[in-house]
Amino acid sequence: MRKCAEYRTKSISFHLLPLPAIGLPRKRQIPGFFKGMTFPVLTTGITNAVVFGSYSNALDCLTQSQRNDRIQGNPASASAVFAAGCFSGLAQVVVTAPVDLVKVRLQSQTKGWAGVGGDGYRGPIHCVTVILREEGPRGLFRGGLALTLRDVPCYGIYFLPYEITCRFLTEEGKQPGTFAVLMAGGVAGVVTWAFATPMDVMKARLQMSGAGGRVYQGVLHCMSVSLKEEGVRVFFKGLLLNSLRAFPVNAITFLSYERLMRFLTRPSAD
Repeated sequence: MRKCAEYRTKSISFHLLPLPAIGLPRKRQIPGFFKGMTFPVLTTGITNAVVFGSYSNALDCLTQSQRNDRIQGNPASASAVFAAGCFSGLAQVVVTAPVDLVKVRLQSQTKGWAGVGGDGYRGPIHCVTVILREEGPRGLFRGGLALTLRDVPCYGIYFLPYEITCRFLTEEGKQPGTFAVLMAGGVAGVVTWAFATPMDVMKARLQMSGAGGRVYQGVLHCMSVSLKEEGVRVFFKGLLLNSLRAFPVNAITFLSYERLMRFLTRPSAD
């Protein structure tokens, strides 16, 4: 009998059996890589709207200036950028927490291929329904504290390297070009994930707590148990993959944001 190969990604163990052993159709092999992504993809626009909208408005309020004024030679201070980023991180947790929980729950399922066993959730809507029925509304925010501890400071860090890199690559008084925005966005994504990964690992473990995963009493308990059993390296599981993904994704995200803002804030022709 062939042996099952076990891999650990973040906090979830995936058992990959040979295709003949489970009868996995070839047409399902590629879609399997995108398992649980429908819900996040459909809501990513809302999440980014909250993040960038909160950041822009908070920065306007903190600096008592408009975007175009800052571009023309009155840049925001590092502390204002960090504070505005932290505010955006806090604002988006309300939207992100349920979405991220559903994604993790769906991706953790390893049964249900070709009639073997059966998944606990048939899709995102069914997943939300089951969570509400079994855990109540609070269940949708399981791991929310870890998510907040990850996102609030990390979104402050997220926008800070972006603004600094943009200024470094852009002449004073001019708007950043495509290259500057792409590089700044990529750097921001990689730097942020370097800080976010430890708490991201804890968040994923807490989200699976009580849903087939190990039960933890809270963030501190999860951290202490993980550290004791797996060592310091546990806090950086998935960092390489996150970084490789973060550069292109955030480069495109910031480029889209800059182009849209220029379109929406351009002077009206009278």
